[in-house]
Amino acid sequence: MSSYWHADYGPVPDGRIVRGLGLKFGGLYVAKLESGVKRAALLASPLFEAMQPAEIDTVLQMATERRVRRGQTIFQKGEDGTSMMAVLQGRVRISAVSLEGKEVTLNVINPGDVFGEIALLDGKPRSADAVAVDDTLVLVLERRVVLPFLKANPDLLLRLLAVMCDRLRRTSVALEEIALFELPVRLARVLGQLADDYGRPSALGTRIDFKLSQRDLSTLVASSRESVNKQLRAWQKDGLLELDGGYIVLRRPAELKGILAIR
Repeated sequence: MSSYWHADYGPVPDGRIVRGLGLKFGGLYVAKLESGVKRAALLASPLFEAMQPAEIDTVLQMATERRVRRGQTIFQKGEDGTSMMAVLQGRVRISAVSLEGKEVTLNVINPGDVFGEIALLDGKPRSADAVAVDDTLVLVLERRVVLPFLKANPDLLLRLLAVMCDRLRRTSVALEEIALFELPVRLARVLGQLADDYGRPSALGTRIDFKLSQRDLSTLVASSRESVNKQLRAWQKDGLLELDGGYIVLRRPAELKGILAIR
């Protein structure tokens, strides 16, 4: 069967077709989300959480949907920026390339979070690349319709600025760590953060329920894939973690935090 979208069919992990014929996208059957599901996704974001349902519905009415496959580029640094986007399903990696040609992941955008807000406000070219980590569904909010809405809702504008400030602080910390700390410290910090965001208990310890390749990890810590692989294998040999089919299980997370303490 060819891979394409249809609005009416939802995820069917075992391949069953729930409604009608069912059409496929990226190996999954993906539904057009109901308004309530979209609203819930936006309300999970610090940007939108204080809004009333009617205000959220206004945002949804202004937006269009865009579906992107895993690994597909959503926008690139330097492109004209005319919109902000909110993730409804999937994840998006925001990254930049250094003068030495090394890719660095600046952020991972989860469902309910927004990205592209800088270009939305200043109308200038994109400041980073955005690539879908998974098959992803985003809401696209065009600058020409959002700016008047923000002007009429100053509280929302202030929350958007707070989101931007938080990301700027995180980026500053990440750049500081790249400059000052060795790979084991940077990698331990990233694994701890991923465990906080995506960890769940398992028989072996804390399983990071977010599948990342070693290349993905290398961009998060600004290192080579080979160096990340070597460090992970060393920690696996020491019993600190396990590599389980593309997932990482932290067996002794406290010891990884101890690496941060002695940096």
